[in-house]
Amino acid sequence: MSKKSKTRRQSKTVSETHALRSGPNWPLLVVSALGIALTGYLSWTAFSGGPVQGCAAGGGCDTVLTSRWATLLGLPTALWGLMAYLALAAIAFIRREDRHWSYAWTAALFGVCYSVYLTVVSLTILGSACPYCLTSLALMTAALALVAVQRPPAMARRSWAGLVAGRGVLAALVIFLLHANYVAPQPEPTGPEDPAIRALAEHLADEGVLFYGASWCPHCQEQKRLFGASADRLPYIECSPAGPNTPQAPSCTSAGVQTYPTWIINGRATVGEVLSLAQLADASAFPGAASIK
Repeated sequence: MSKKSKTRRQSKTVSETHALRSGPNWPLLVVSALGIALTGYLSWTAFSGGPVQGCAAGGGCDTVLTSRWATLLGLPTALWGLMAYLALAAIAFIRREDRHWSYAWTAALFGVCYSVYLTVVSLTILGSACPYCLTSLALMTAALALVAVQRPPAMARRSWAGLVAGRGVLAALVIFLLHANYVAPQPEPTGPEDPAIRALAEHLADEGVLFYGASWCPHCQEQKRLFGASADRLPYIECSPAGPNTPQAPSCTSAGVQTYPTWIINGRATVGEVLSLAQLADASAFPGAASIK
């Protein structure tokens, strides 16, 4: 082998060698762990239907966590946040420096963009603020700032504008499409009443079943839509007559209602979830349950 060929081969080998981290990115791992704890708790309460500590029914925190923005693609938004923090925690263990930084930068930038979007929505559209959501925004911002400070020398030749532009445009496009879906008007029930559904609504009222909710609660609206034109026959109690961020109606407070919607059937409460017509028929021993789909 000639000396020139050998030199080219050695040069190529050196150029393909990538710097490796000596261990996990502990600061990023700590921030991720805090985010995992926060979003893990919110995900658990979302699936269990239990109240969130410090979020009084009808308060600003409750308004945000029960809004349509509290779910994304059929899953709690908190669960998506949990997956984002888990991804950052996993990235903290990547040893190859350039890949570690690129993945962490992308995940943190997307996380900050979406957290800022949710914060703007909560303050402008919902007129409320959620301490849990603001804490998550602070943690994701801390992760992004940490990654920015940790930019390896190998990435220094790339401008910050280039690092932000491509990923930022993609994040903006995704957020725009999601926002369009969130604000799309929901069709109101029209047409004649279904006899079986009307009978179920009247049966619930006759049996003393109570349905507590709020006009601004999307889950309550979804529950009513299941009854179509018979929704007005439900034994519904409005707990927020003056709108969000106002005192709860005394009847709801005395009943111990903390989350919307809340169903009281045979003295037992089912909170925070939309019940299907079949579930309501079975729980209330509706004689025509077989006719309910």
